[in-house]
Amino acid sequence: MIAVAFLVLLALANLLLAWIDLRRGIIPDWLNAAIAVLGLARIAMLDGWAFALSAAAEGVLTGAIVWLLRWLYFRLRQRQGLGLGDVKLLAAAAIWVGIAGIPMLLLVASLTALAAAAVLHLAGEKMTRQTALPFGPFLALGLLATLALQQTGWTVY
Repeated sequence: MIAVAFLVLLALANLLLAWIDLRRGIIPDWLNAAIAVLGLARIAMLDGWAFALSAAAEGVLTGAIVWLLRWLYFRLRQRQGLGLGDVKLLAAAAIWVGIAGIPMLLLVASLTALAAAAVLHLAGEKMTRQTALPFGPFLALGLLATLALQQTGWTVY
């Protein structure tokens, strides 16, 4: 029952995150922190503090790697490709799905973002290389989909 309650809270947080990012183009720090704290609390209650500490380390490592990739992209292209809110969300998501779940999360997020861009293009929106599309909603969907796949045994974690 506790696990289900945490999953419901995560789903609600992701829904709020998607709505805010779509409307304002930003993911609030407090929401990323809430997702991370929820994940740590879930792991601590279900598996113990040692596992929670390990999950926190995976979150920090994921955040550092994605931040480095963001920085390298900026150095090469002289423009931001990923917002800091997205970086922090991936760090928080790693607490939930583990570092091994991040590739699946990114795959789901990227494919759904590409599908959304295609739908917008077909609907007549002008899409260029500079068109900004909030990535947070797609990362949130990727997080929930990856968790669902992990719960059914489809992916490693």
